[in-house]
Amino acid sequence: MKPYDFKWTKFYENNSDFPYSELGLNLAEDELIICSTVIDGDNFSILTTRRILTQENGQKSSGDIQGAVDKLYGDFKGYKDKDFTYGVIQLQNGDELKYFIETGKASMIMIYGVGSLITTSKG
Repeated sequence: MKPYDFKWTKFYENNSDFPYSELGLNLAEDELIICSTVIDGDNFSILTTRRILTQENGQKSSGDIQGAVDKLYGDFKGYKDKDFTYGVIQLQNGDELKYFIETGKASMIMIYGVGSLITTSKG
C-alpha cells in the first residue's frame, strides 16, 4: 500500500496539491498545507505550517500551533469498527482543539504531523 492511498488522509508537497479549494482556507502568504483528513465538506481537519483547522458538523474551530501541547492521540480501542477518531491539542490560551484522525495506518500522518509541528514550534 502506498502511503498516499488512504480514504481521507493526505499529505502535501505544496499547496497546489491540495484538492479542496472549496473549503476556503484563506492561507497567509507563506503558510503551507502539511496534511489533512477530509471526511466531507462539513467534517475535516487541516494542518498547516502555522495552525490546525477543524470543522465538525459545519462548526469551524482553529488555533495557532505555536505554544500548543499534545493532549490526546485518539481512542484506538476497537478502531476496526470506526473509520476515525479524534486527537486533541491544548492551545497556548488553554483552549482545547480536537482534530480528526483516520484510523489504521493513515493515523500516523496526522499524529506525526501535529506532533512534529508542535515540537519544532517550541524552537
